[in-house]
This record gives sequence, C-alpha cells and structure tokens, in this order.
Amino acid sequence: MASESFIIKTPCSSANIGPGFDVIGLALSMYLELHVTIDRSKEGNSSAPLNCRVTYEGQGEESGDISLDPEVNLITRVALYVLRCHDQRSFPAETRVHIKNPIPLGRGLGSSGAAVVAGVLLGKECGGLHHLTPERLFDYCLMIERHPDNVGAALFGGFVGTYLKPLTPEDVARTEIPLSEVLPAPQGGLDTGVKPPAPPLGIGHHIKFPWAPEIKAVAIIPEFEVPTAKAREVLPAQYPRTDVTFNLQRIALLPVALGQSPPDPELIYLAMQDKLHQPYRQTLIPGLTQIVESMTPATQPGLLGVCLSGAGPTILALATSNFDEIAERIMAVFKEQGIVCNWKVLEPAEGTQVVRAAT
Repeated sequence: MASESFIIKTPCSSANIGPGFDVIGLALSMYLELHVTIDRSKEGNSSAPLNCRVTYEGQGEESGDISLDPEVNLITRVALYVLRCHDQRSFPAETRVHIKNPIPLGRGLGSSGAAVVAGVLLGKECGGLHHLTPERLFDYCLMIERHPDNVGAALFGGFVGTYLKPLTPEDVARTEIPLSEVLPAPQGGLDTGVKPPAPPLGIGHHIKFPWAPEIKAVAIIPEFEVPTAKAREVLPAQYPRTDVTFNLQRIALLPVALGQSPPDPELIYLAMQDKLHQPYRQTLIPGLTQIVESMTPATQPGLLGVCLSGAGPTILALATSNFDEIAERIMAVFKEQGIVCNWKVLEPAEGTQVVRAAT
C-alpha cells in the first residue's frame, strides 16, 4: 500500500477512584485522537524533522506549551522510543500526525497517560510492529509512565486494577525512567547513541472489573491545574497503620460494589472513602473537603459517591440520575472559592483503538 491513513483513539481516565490510590483506573468517554497519514511510496527522508509533521488542535492550543517538534512533543517522542527499540531511527517518510485533544491538561483526567498510550500505538503502527501485543505495549508505556492506573485504563479500557511486578533495587532507586534516558538529547539526532533499552517483559499487569451499566461518571472540571508532581509532594512518606487498614478494607469492597446491578448507594458511598491521598490534597484544591463530606446518597438523590479524580482538581461523582443537579451542587462549592468549572457526564470507555480508513 503506497499511502495509508488511520486514527488512534485513546480514552481519558480517572485514577485512584476513592481508596484505590495508584491501583485502580477507569477509562472514560473523552478521547485523544491522532489522525495519521503516511505516504509509503516515498523513500529516504522528507524535509520534515524525523520525517514527521505534527499539527495540533484542542486543550492548551493557545498556550504555546504544546510543541509541534517531533523531537519534543511527548506523543511523537514516545513513538520514537518504540521505533528505535526496533532499529528504526525515524518515522516513515511523509508521516503526518494531526492531534485532536479535548482532554483538559493537568486536571486529573489522565492527559499525559493518554498521550503516552497513543504514542506507543503510533510507534507500533508507523513501524509495522504488528507482533507487539497490548500486554507488551503496556511494558513500553510503563517505561515512560511508572504509574499503571492511568495508562492501564487508557490502553485496556473499562474499570481496571493494575499492579507492577516487584522491582529490583536498581529500579526502586528510580521510580520513573524519564524520556531523557530512553531518548537521550538530542532526541532526534543521529548521535543519539546506542539503541534505547527495551522494557523488561511483564513490568505491569491488569485485571478488568465489572461495572454496573446504570452508573455514569459526572466529571466537574475546575479551571485551574494541579501538577501531578506538586500533588505528590504533599503526601506523607509514611502513613498510620489505621489509615492503611481503612483503605484496604474499602478497596476490597469497591470493585464488587461498582459491579453490582442495581447499585447499592450506601455500600458504594462507604467503599469510596479514602485516607491516603484526598485529605492531604485539600490544601491544593479549595472546597474539596466540603464537597466530599457534604455530598452523600442521603442528601443527594442519584448520587453514589464522590472522589478526587487522579491528582485533581477534577471531582468525579458516580451517579445513576440527577447528573445536572449533582454537578450544580459541586460547582456551587467551587464558586464560593471563586473557582469556575465546567462539567461532563462520561461513561466507561473501551481501550485504545486503531481505526483504519475503508479501502
């Protein structure tokens, strides 16, 4: 085939889901899309850097923070990592990648996780690496992003539990493997050096949990960002045993509670409580404590539970009805703090898909 086109469609995600800190993720129906065209009739190099022209529309478009340089853009850098692990130094000649991104940046809806997953799939498709299974692609994702809950949900879809295999002392010493290591600067130059280290087999694993069809996710998205690094800085190095036990008790209930049909509001509300991250992040998110403590199934018909989405500041309310009323109540608390929000009703989404144009 001389010319080909395809779309990579990756869902956003919500991590943690109450007590499931760094463990549970939920893929949701807002999608990052890569519209890709490749002219494989051309050989050699094109005039574009690394043979790839990048264009972008969506969140952050006017900020100037989204690089269109394939050596810098996170999505194309991740794709290059996959390609170079397979002895392909650049994209095929005349590759065009148009990014459509409705996922808010830095709001706790897995924008970077979606970018990493989409980038890994872009590398697979551009390189013709059809032997790479979803499980193996997960390894590549986790070389870039060591928190498996967002990337696991974005890659596999649905409501997932994730875990990492026991790490060696060397791996423990560095909890993340930055792109600067797998693609040393200059990332696109011919002097990049030796082939990047391919990921070990089976870094991470996942399991899909059932999800009751009646349950929707109401995402209330404040118009400010909480960088993940800053959200992790406020967490303690050690926790009281009682708080750890509190979360363990609830995380044992949560997947069962959210899979039961019809849903049990009181059980879900209790199972979504957390003491490991939300109490510490209230300093970064004005109104969080009031929202979590005041919104209950007893005080709000249709509500099942409320939690911080990822590192925040997005609030995720699981509900079966009265979505607009739930959103308005939560936004009213934020409004008292001078914070403007928007909201969306989202549903569990399938994992990343590659859609090819009909021929």
